[in-house]
Amino acid sequence: METAATAPAPLAGIRVLEFAHAIMGPSAGLILADLGADVIKVEPVGGDTTRRLPGFAAGFFGTFNRNKRSIAIDLKAAEGRALIHRLAATADAAIENYAPGTMDRLGCGYDDLAKTNPRLVYCALKGFLSGPYEHRPALDEVVQFMAGLAYMTGPPGQPLRAGTSVVDIMGGAFAVIAIQAALRERERTGRGQFLKSALFESTAFLMAQHMAGQAIIGREPPPMPAREGAWAIYEPFATADGEQIFVGLTSNRQWRRFCAHFGRHDLLQNPAYASNEDRVRERPTLLPVVAAIVAKHRRAELAELFDRIDIPFAPVARPGDLFDDPQLNAGGRMLDVAFPGGVVTKLPPLPVEMAGHTIGLRRQPPAIGEHTAEILSELGLAKSEIEALCRRGLVEAAAHEKTSIT
Repeated sequence: METAATAPAPLAGIRVLEFAHAIMGPSAGLILADLGADVIKVEPVGGDTTRRLPGFAAGFFGTFNRNKRSIAIDLKAAEGRALIHRLAATADAAIENYAPGTMDRLGCGYDDLAKTNPRLVYCALKGFLSGPYEHRPALDEVVQFMAGLAYMTGPPGQPLRAGTSVVDIMGGAFAVIAIQAALRERERTGRGQFLKSALFESTAFLMAQHMAGQAIIGREPPPMPAREGAWAIYEPFATADGEQIFVGLTSNRQWRRFCAHFGRHDLLQNPAYASNEDRVRERPTLLPVVAAIVAKHRRAELAELFDRIDIPFAPVARPGDLFDDPQLNAGGRMLDVAFPGGVVTKLPPLPVEMAGHTIGLRRQPPAIGEHTAEILSELGLAKSEIEALCRRGLVEAAAHEKTSIT
């Protein structure tokens, strides 16, 4: 009987070529790799520039490139492109997120690689889908402003991008959905196809609920900090120890439990607060009352209480609080990912559970060209041929220990 340790990974046997940098393309490759695909990261000689980003962006490469193999090839050279075409003949899918037209100029666009392998599923991850904007470069932050997400996030008059690369990662996830659908369709047709995923349209997809609300109500939705809430108590509150806790009372039962625990029967008996709709109307008078109750208690005390009496809550956390979060660490799920300079840190795995599978860490993020020799050997090149390509600067092969996890 197969167990989580012995069962083939869900996408085992699928080979993906990744021509990508930064976050959008690598996040798609990460999901496929975590699910068991053999994702070959095709880097330029000298490596993906994402490896050298400063500041907090220094974590980008390691975060989005685990479980992949790296091959470093000069795509501007005819011999380098020839190697890619040989590699594409063995692949099921390819993903790329370079500027519009780049891969076509390098002779590695869909039309070029499909001649080598008509079964190839090729996904271009771009700023925009086909249309009048498709020629534009785009960034996560650009489309957040362009599609209204920044407007909805910040206070009125102060548009603010979301606090992580939410659109890059979502665009990568939509790419994976399309790739898996195209691979399924290939079973029926025998042919691959060209796909696109895009930042702007992904952000617009997020805005659909606000667009629908405006159409129904007839008014423009205000930014979230000034929103007309559906619930009276749905806010972060200050606690006695200088921290904050979010409290969401979304039902009358939750309101009653909250008031009963704190001995505020006067609030329960007040007809102005009888229903959620009443309490929404009375928010200006009610919020200071709830804030005063919460402010008398420490955050940990409130968290224990609200958990016990089944009230939605959340300590207002910072990223560093997640390292030791008991839910994230349950069952040893957090991954020990190695970064340059000897830094090893816990990071969350793919946020899914699948019966019979442990979706974890098989390979650390690769060094530049760490698997070049290995992959070229799989294509049938002799060691002497690979060494000659290295001497000429057409490929880069790292003399590095393997990063597979045993």
